[in-house]
Amino acid sequence: MTLEDFKERKEKIAVVGLGYVGMPLLAHLSRHFDTIGFDINRQRIEELKAGIDKTNELKAEDFKDNNIVFSNDPKSLQEAGLIIVAVPTPIDKHKLPDLTPVIEATKTVAQNIKKGSCVVYESTVYPTTTEDVCVPIIEKITGLKYCKDFFVGYSPERINPGDRVHTVDKITKIVSGCNKQTTELLSGIYGAINSNNIFKAENIRTAEAAKVIENTQRDLNIALMNELSMIFEKLDIDTKSVLEAAKTKWNFLSFEPGLVGGHCIGVDPYYLTYKAQELGYHPEIILAGRRINDSVGEYIAKQTVKKIIKSGRVVLGANALVLGITFKENVGDIRNSKVVDVVRELEEFGIYVDIYDPLADKNEVRETYGLNLKNKDELSKQYGCVILAVKHSEFLQNLNSVVGFVEKSGVLIDIKSVFDKNSIRKDITYWRP
Repeated sequence: MTLEDFKERKEKIAVVGLGYVGMPLLAHLSRHFDTIGFDINRQRIEELKAGIDKTNELKAEDFKDNNIVFSNDPKSLQEAGLIIVAVPTPIDKHKLPDLTPVIEATKTVAQNIKKGSCVVYESTVYPTTTEDVCVPIIEKITGLKYCKDFFVGYSPERINPGDRVHTVDKITKIVSGCNKQTTELLSGIYGAINSNNIFKAENIRTAEAAKVIENTQRDLNIALMNELSMIFEKLDIDTKSVLEAAKTKWNFLSFEPGLVGGHCIGVDPYYLTYKAQELGYHPEIILAGRRINDSVGEYIAKQTVKKIIKSGRVVLGANALVLGITFKENVGDIRNSKVVDVVRELEEFGIYVDIYDPLADKNEVRETYGLNLKNKDELSKQYGCVILAVKHSEFLQNLNSVVGFVEKSGVLIDIKSVFDKNSIRKDITYWRP
């Protein structure tokens, strides 16, 4: 199959997995090619057919005049010459890679692939996964030969949920294929949606490794900030003030302390460390960073308890309001939210916690974490402790309202350091990491 086959609409492109990664990619591809959007979630498919995207990554106009056929029928993939797999890659409770979604998606693709087709993976994996895990599955199910009867590539996703600037059509896209022809095909396909802003990786393993270290690097930098914050707390130094001073140097990297959750930064490093340990190498720096970042929720909760005691209040039976439960601002994604760690630890101290988030789905939060979100009109007028956990625009635009929830002589915990500490009411005990 050639690029011209797709440009001339002789062949179609299918995207498997229509979440935060797959759906925006599909929308952009559909402006240049005939496309198929496949997801096993029937409700998701029906919503997309109706022009509704619950992830809020796409607007209603993005669904107009596109060339997408939405389906939850695996047989629809038989019409595609290029199939892009964009399913999640989580970790299990032991913090080990859970390749189940990728493996199951690969089986579905293999059962419906046609000879000569190309399968591209965008899911974040450890190096060698595409060729050592996925390719053998396709060969076994189809009886086809790799790089002869079917072809494989890898193009790591770089979707940043809620980011309206670094969208898939405006970023550099890494592409790699099992041979030169496949790499060139993918370069042409992805290049059509981002003005040919393409980087051709040396091979598939290189592309896989590039993706997994992007978030590992960020994770380590944030871990350093979190550790510095803990040190500065003991020195009675304000971390934000230190960082503002340090950032005046031209080569200082600007990172901030905080909760590290979500489906990328808090997950991807474990994929790399898993593979390293499988090969007999025991990574120390990467796992040290993970331990620090995984401990921050508990640390913040314990600091909160200290501030409650300092304010002269009784901890047992105290009431607290947590604003925000999603893993980052201005998105409804609650996967691997570390705000939950803060809530759990506070509850361990006997504190009653109300949670309000204008973007999170109440049913999803209840099913995933067993926590009940409050509607805005259900919140108490004031609380002994208020924790601003996520800087949603609704909160930032009404910071006075946030402070208004704090009782006289109460506690305000500013996890994201958005308040001017000098403007806080004098009767409030204020703390930020």
